[in-house]
Amino acid sequence: MTLTRILIASALTGALALAATAQESNPAVDARQGQFQVMALNIGVLGNMARGNTDYDAETAQAAANNLLAVSQIDQRFHWPVGTDNASIEGTRALPAIWEEGSRVIEIWGEFGAGAEGLAAVAGDGLDAMRAALGPVGAACGSCHDDYRAPAN
Repeated sequence: MTLTRILIASALTGALALAATAQESNPAVDARQGQFQVMALNIGVLGNMARGNTDYDAETAQAAANNLLAVSQIDQRFHWPVGTDNASIEGTRALPAIWEEGSRVIEIWGEFGAGAEGLAAVAGDGLDAMRAALGPVGAACGSCHDDYRAPAN
């Protein structure tokens, strides 16, 4: 697990370094976007196996699931400052509803974490186990995207 965290930290650091070269970069937005890129990469690896687009490989599936679990454990308090929504700044698809009273974003992040934990527990145990455990992760991601992410331009 330590290597996984090092790799994720390196990926996030790289994403932040690249973003830092852009004009008017916002560190919070850069960090959360880097985090979501790491999530998308690993979900893509697992999704391709689940759909049969690539062969199931227990070691690869376990690594991707462990990466998702590690990302789910990142404290989110610094990633979501007020004023970093798509109505306030360019370069983000985060909707203002994230910061409204009654927002479920933190609850959904917890659901993602629980799903990632369940996935990491079985990802290396076979394709059927991995497929079944991938569902809650995808559901949490979809739930957040549906309510709190603007469509791509």
